[in-house]
Amino acid sequence: MKRALVRPGALWSDIVVVERTGSTNADLAAAAREGAREGTVLVAEAQLAGRGRLGRVWSAPPRSGLTFSMLLRPGPPPARQGWLPLLVGLAAASAVRRVAEVDARLKWPNDLLVGERKLAGVLAERVEDAVVVGVGLNVSLRAGELPVPTATSLAVEEAACADRDPLLRAVLREVETHYREWSQAGGDADACGLRAAYLGCSATVGRRVRVELPGERVLTGRAAGVDRSGHLIVESQGRQHTLSAGDVVHVRPDAAP
Repeated sequence: MKRALVRPGALWSDIVVVERTGSTNADLAAAAREGAREGTVLVAEAQLAGRGRLGRVWSAPPRSGLTFSMLLRPGPPPARQGWLPLLVGLAAASAVRRVAEVDARLKWPNDLLVGERKLAGVLAERVEDAVVVGVGLNVSLRAGELPVPTATSLAVEEAACADRDPLLRAVLREVETHYREWSQAGGDADACGLRAAYLGCSATVGRRVRVELPGERVLTGRAAGVDRSGHLIVESQGRQHTLSAGDVVHVRPDAAP
């Protein structure tokens, strides 16, 4: 795998696999502060202190998931770098659809869903001038091993491929393609086609949603789109709200408002 991805001119400069660690994101953040090169990838067979969005715990039995982080040093301005976690989510969904033949969709900003069950999550963290992006994908977990009833795995979905090696290679290749195109466009998500591709894979846009916002506020309305910065646009009570953060819940059509 390393020979196929780490080559002259490629984005990926090094791929390190460890038996176990606390958090691949935390480890790469420390490496970024010490000057690690862009394109460093850290893969863990077991992650003991993994984190999801909003500080949630992300855990799985050893070797049952694909758990890795990437170190990026993006050139586009910080105002456009909010697209990075969405870019990685799109890349992961595209890889899963192509290799595993599972219809993965994106819940804003970057959770992978199969139906309404969560298959994978993405967590991006800024570290000085770098961005560390972690991915946690449920691969071989059986139904009884899933951490919550709203989760799923490739095995549960009877995927065509539940082999972590080709899945990792496919995700990294998709990330590299989208990242290069986005970088060459100066971070303009419209110019490189990123926003259109993301919207085409979205499970959120067009749906009625409930968004839990900071400060224990809740906004309910219709997800109308994603703007040029990657923010979610929600229409509620005749007004448009542009959200840069929040926990989105898809509301069933028959649910009470």
